[in-house]
Amino acid sequence: MNYSEISSEDLEFFISILEPGRLLTDEENLLRCASDKTEDFVFKPAAVAQPVSTEEVSQILRYCHQKKIPVVPRGAGTGLSGGALPVFGGLVLDMQKMNNILDIDIKNFQVTTEPGVITEELMNAVREKGLFYPVDPASKGSCFIGGNIAKNSGGARAVKYGVVKDQVLNLEIVLPNGEVIWTGANTLKNATGYNLTQLIIGSEGTLAVVTKIVLKLLTAPTKDLLVFVPFQSAEEACEAVHKIFMAGYTPSALEFMERKAIDISQQYIGQDFLKLEEETEAALLIEVDGTEEEFLFKKLEGIFEVLKGFKTGEILFADQDLHKEKLWKIRTVMGEAAKTSSIYKEEDTVVPRAKLPSLIRKVKELEKKFGFDSVIYGHAGDGNLHINILKNEMSDEKWKNILPLAIEELFKYTHSLGGTISGEHGIGYVQKEYMKSIFPQTHLDLQKQIKKTFDPNHILNPGKIF
Repeated sequence: MNYSEISSEDLEFFISILEPGRLLTDEENLLRCASDKTEDFVFKPAAVAQPVSTEEVSQILRYCHQKKIPVVPRGAGTGLSGGALPVFGGLVLDMQKMNNILDIDIKNFQVTTEPGVITEELMNAVREKGLFYPVDPASKGSCFIGGNIAKNSGGARAVKYGVVKDQVLNLEIVLPNGEVIWTGANTLKNATGYNLTQLIIGSEGTLAVVTKIVLKLLTAPTKDLLVFVPFQSAEEACEAVHKIFMAGYTPSALEFMERKAIDISQQYIGQDFLKLEEETEAALLIEVDGTEEEFLFKKLEGIFEVLKGFKTGEILFADQDLHKEKLWKIRTVMGEAAKTSSIYKEEDTVVPRAKLPSLIRKVKELEKKFGFDSVIYGHAGDGNLHINILKNEMSDEKWKNILPLAIEELFKYTHSLGGTISGEHGIGYVQKEYMKSIFPQTHLDLQKQIKKTFDPNHILNPGKIF
């Protein structure tokens, strides 16, 4: 595509609709919006716009559509697939000032919010009303709810409560030509035409800009129990996951952590809360939640019966809130810890739960075959493992030319297990070359036609997914 560079005339137009100080062209803000949490990519935009209303977003998009100026919607910049990278320059639409929770509807168990609200702040706001928003990505303390919509985020408690797509009722969106529509209805059931709401979720800002979000809420659980279960075998830890479900138990979280991930994480945060036995190869972090503690203890007892069939070490029961916080801290910083230890690539594979042992085994085979190191952890309860590939001593040549072959083999194997190449991080900029590994051309062509229908001038987040 041939895109127009932003001119002084264009800047004057943006300034005319934005209050002073909300069109940014200084080096600090351009660099802030030039990257996200994806590896070390940097693509500097020409300008950064910070709208505060749907009308401002509409005017900006209408103008850019006519002028063929690329526009990249940006949330908090916590993405891991390069979804917010302005690879063609142009304008970054920084949504951080659209940060109002508009309405918490206690009677209908709904919340209406703008996209720039930090996810954890939204969770806390509804919790104060006795309600519960369950999707809690590891970056919930910094990521925006709008970014969660763009990526169809999950998190630790998706195993029981589902991912973002399971919580969204309706979206107000601005199309690339500036038109504003609502995608659905504020109802629990809706069988009226094509489901545009679900189409927008996970579309990574390539089809429209989300300006309002209606989410369904639940009654807040009041009790939770957490245990840490060490295993002598990583494959056995994965095998135990589907056995727990086959026995009739659905934890609120069921996380897998390879020993290397635990060690790196504890070193990163400067604590040694977990004293692992020498033979420990991996662990599961298991949480159950609800309203009756007695029932939760019975649930854990049933899970412990299942675990008797495996070689486990001493199970740690987190009997204090402080212990729970420490355990969750170790898990939630694993991504950051892995990234500080080496140049890295993070793959977001997901397979049917019962296939997790096969996936782990394949990763270890690829490590030996291609000579890389990895750190593995993730949401085992829904089959989603994050495989952090570390460069460490691998040569630059192998990292550049050989590693992509390993990743492609991993993805093809994942697909053969009935899985796919991203569970919650999205395709974005870094994974698009692997789409052909899992989709036939007809499937890709259909997706490209959808993109063309929404965005005929290809101005919205270009260079992503395809």
